Amino acid sequence: MAGQTQGVVIRKNPDSCLVYSAGDHLLCTLAPRKKEHHGSVSAGDLAVGDVVYLRPAGSGQGVIVGAEPRTSLLRRRSATPMPTARAHEQVIAANVDQAVPVFAAANPAPTWNMLDRYLVSAEASELPALIVLTKVDLLYQAGAEAEAQVRQALDDYQRIGYRVAAVSAFSGEGVDALRQELQGRSSVLLGKSGVGKTTLLNALQPGLGLRVQEVSSKTGKGKHTTTSSEWFPLEDGGAIIDTPGVREFGLWDVDQDDLAWFFPEMRPFLGGCKFGLDCGHDEEPGCAVRQAVMAGSISPRRWQSYLRLKEDA
Repeated sequence: MAGQTQGVVIRKNPDSCLVYSAGDHLLCTLAPRKKEHHGSVSAGDLAVGDVVYLRPAGSGQGVIVGAEPRTSLLRRRSATPMPTARAHEQVIAANVDQAVPVFAAANPAPTWNMLDRYLVSAEASELPALIVLTKVDLLYQAGAEAEAQVRQALDDYQRIGYRVAAVSAFSGEGVDALRQELQGRSSVLLGKSGVGKTTLLNALQPGLGLRVQEVSSKTGKGKHTTTSSEWFPLEDGGAIIDTPGVREFGLWDVDQDDLAWFFPEMRPFLGGCKFGLDCGHDEEPGCAVRQAVMAGSISPRRWQSYLRLKEDA
């Protein structure tokens, strides 16, 4: 529409959004919902990655008047610091093409159950996932047993059908291959603090990790610095949404009865149990999933992870 431009929300603050539009960064406020609107997403419910319409409002500023319908949405359950608090939906990113869980080979050691949470969330959002293992140079120093355990876990995920990239920002191993996996796609990075995401970003595109920190300090407004996602364009095409490190990742809108479907290796066996779709895939007699675990078709660790997630769902 006349007088309006299009942009991407690259960071959301409590009362404003930072928008990337035509190569510029604009600090934008939100227009009242009732006045102007585009698509099915209202301006008051924006997320990082949303494509928005805006009007200029002075030097470096704008007013968001609406948004395009989303092509995808990645969500999680909010953390509840108090037992009486009620969990709610927390939107991580919009309009992404793939989820990229990032884990360190060592220091800190990978937590596979957390990875399974990320993967289930991606499956529920119908997003392909690319598993990235950083600090692989440390893996060679961890000893034969630790290295074998990590490689076995990665083999299990590849056998299921997930793509895996092993990367060392220190030696450069795997960086070029990962860059190609990200090129032309909008990717959301997920991972705990300390896994090396900033170093990885710098290896992929020199200065990108530093720019992440600079934008955080300029627009994060203190305590919000470590709690918001950020969108960054890639020189070779595509974009990365970097997310803050979290200790918890609760699943949102994933029912216990549907959870097994989000484990791809279990899908061929669903409905083949003695108790049909009512089977909990635990101790029930005639469970096709459990028989597949004993036959080696399903990783015992992944099955245990499923049971643990089912308790939390």
